[in-house]
Amino acid sequence: MSGTAQRNQDGDTGEPPPPDAANPQWQPVRAGQGPPLVSNDGGRPVLFTNARIMTMDPLIGTMTGADILFVGSLAVGVGPGIVTAAEDDNPIVGDCTGMTVVPAVVDTVAPAGGRGRRSDCVATLTPGSTTDLLVVPDELAADVPSAVATLMSRPEQVRALVAAGRPVLWAGTDVPGRTTAPEAGIPAAPDLTGSPRGGVWIDRKDFLHQRLSADGRYDETRGGRPHAYQGRFWIDGDRIDYLDDLGFWAYGEFKGDELHHAGYVMKLS
Repeated sequence: MSGTAQRNQDGDTGEPPPPDAANPQWQPVRAGQGPPLVSNDGGRPVLFTNARIMTMDPLIGTMTGADILFVGSLAVGVGPGIVTAAEDDNPIVGDCTGMTVVPAVVDTVAPAGGRGRRSDCVATLTPGSTTDLLVVPDELAADVPSAVATLMSRPEQVRALVAAGRPVLWAGTDVPGRTTAPEAGIPAAPDLTGSPRGGVWIDRKDFLHQRLSADGRYDETRGGRPHAYQGRFWIDGDRIDYLDDLGFWAYGEFKGDELHHAGYVMKLS
């Protein structure tokens, strides 16, 4: 139902009410203002308490009246009673009565039986997992997909969206200073003049020579065959993405003084 939903005779739209005006924890955030979690620069633990928590973990399952404790980007505890056990840690507490907490990322493989072991499961709210989570009213969370659908279609109803321990949405509004998605499309070529990662990378068997030029172009020699592959590249942290002139994309990763790409391990010559 859209934001212009028709009211029934009692004046009810059938939508959950907006965040409780009497509860300052769930009020929209404005620049320089907001609940402690949003401005948690001190790195205090955060505890969402008294929630229904759909962990998507095959061992833990779904719990009601439960808590989830996270420190930075890591979930460290989930289940009932944590609010008492965590008192010594001076956590920031958010009362989630009437709300459901779910993973903000959906793993469609595990429910279909595609994960052979519990340790292979991803996108769970298990202790030790990354705190990517979504908080929505119970009535909008019959299951994880419906909760995620609320984020996509009715974000104003989302109480919180937390990514790696940092709030992105709060009470249906963007958190000021939040991270933003990278711009879509192919970026301009980087200027890598003076970059320590520029130069010719050679694999252990001297088969692959990959030149990374300062103008953002790469040129590969394979088995003595020059210009086997050529194209553009972009470096983001330790990740390198390649767009070949033939049109396909490839990937590599810098690990210390090595460049790992397509099964090859290269070092700068």
